[in-house]
Amino acid sequence: MPNIVVIGAQWGDEGKGKIVDLLTEKFDIVARYQGGHNAGHTVIVQGKKFVLHLIPSGILHPGKVCMIGPGVVLDPKAFLSEVKMLEDEGIPVRGNLFVSNRAHLILPYHRVVETAAEAARGDKKIGTTSRGIGPAYEDKTGRRGVRVIDLFDAEVLKEIIFSVTSEKNCLIQTLYKGEALNAQSIYEEYLGYAAQLKEFTVDSAAFLNRQVRAGKRVLFEGAQGTLLDIDHGTYPYVTSSSASAGGACVGTGVAPSLITGAIGIAKAYTTRVGSGPLPTELNGSVGETIRQRGAEYGASTGRPRRCGWFDGPATRYSALINNLQAIALTKLDVLDEFAEIPVCTGYEYRGSKLEEFPAEIRVLDRVRPVYEAVAGWQTKTAGIRSYQELPERAKDYLKLLSDVTETEFSFISTGPDREDTIVVPGSWIAKTL
Repeated sequence: MPNIVVIGAQWGDEGKGKIVDLLTEKFDIVARYQGGHNAGHTVIVQGKKFVLHLIPSGILHPGKVCMIGPGVVLDPKAFLSEVKMLEDEGIPVRGNLFVSNRAHLILPYHRVVETAAEAARGDKKIGTTSRGIGPAYEDKTGRRGVRVIDLFDAEVLKEIIFSVTSEKNCLIQTLYKGEALNAQSIYEEYLGYAAQLKEFTVDSAAFLNRQVRAGKRVLFEGAQGTLLDIDHGTYPYVTSSSASAGGACVGTGVAPSLITGAIGIAKAYTTRVGSGPLPTELNGSVGETIRQRGAEYGASTGRPRRCGWFDGPATRYSALINNLQAIALTKLDVLDEFAEIPVCTGYEYRGSKLEEFPAEIRVLDRVRPVYEAVAGWQTKTAGIRSYQELPERAKDYLKLLSDVTETEFSFISTGPDREDTIVVPGSWIAKTL
């Protein structure tokens, strides 16, 4: 039975929500393994739009089990709000959705510290959502975090919150000149979440391993993208967790030997939110055209995304890091109107070709993209659901992307709806599922 990881192969926002939603039909469980509610997954089902931040998009399929693993940092208020939104839309949640008892919580002081720290950076901002994700991971690693399981022991919860709030208040008042937070208020608020979260809470590692051994299929869902991975991304302009495929193991407690493969999601072009290098960025009218046609605005923040041509070296690096068996390409239809479409096939730096994706942020910020242009198809691909029906020039474009990334393309998305997806005949995913 295949157990597959779905990851972003670029800088996030590639359309993982749609692909996870599409694949869920073939799986029994969808497990989210990292990130927080800074990740926005947009899924359109029969014309109805759902924007999910914490809960796996598999919840939109009746009878499927969804798990939020210990690698995720959980904002209880955001989680319960999302549960209510789904239930108000008639989506069954209780009994289908579970949260790891080892997942760490985001607390009010995390949001305050992150907002103040971002403001203090001035023009060197990372571009975070200021939702407390980074500081929550800092406290997790610093061994002063609050876990879901701690909500159910009032004494333990009070001890941690009062101790850490005192520490954070010193930071907030002394360094950032802000107002102190009230530890008692925070404690009472989070103690109140205990009863509401109790029915969702399980030992996720025990649950998932038991299901795998029983022959159930698990789809592991990442947030953000590989190039935002804390270890392998464009540091320091990264997220605070392991967004690559390796994060699925530590973020759920399921061993590598039980995972069959990984699928990467990539747009037919490249986008990025926030600061950091984007070698193929288009700052003029072409970039704005892509932004408007692709509706490139953050699902969580509404921020306009930076847009550029497809970056082959960056995506090839992601394929290497994750050992991708296949890539699902999204938003091909956004490029329908272009007469010519450049693809970045390599980087040059100071007159020399780079053989590897650079670790040095200053180098990546100054590389010269080497482009190979292909003729555009200039006809509508939106809504096409058969590979044979794609224009020949669109197939040529896909062939070039496959050659540049050294990875096959199993899915081609030609629109936002669940059904607007092509499964390429004979591809890895077609054979596997």
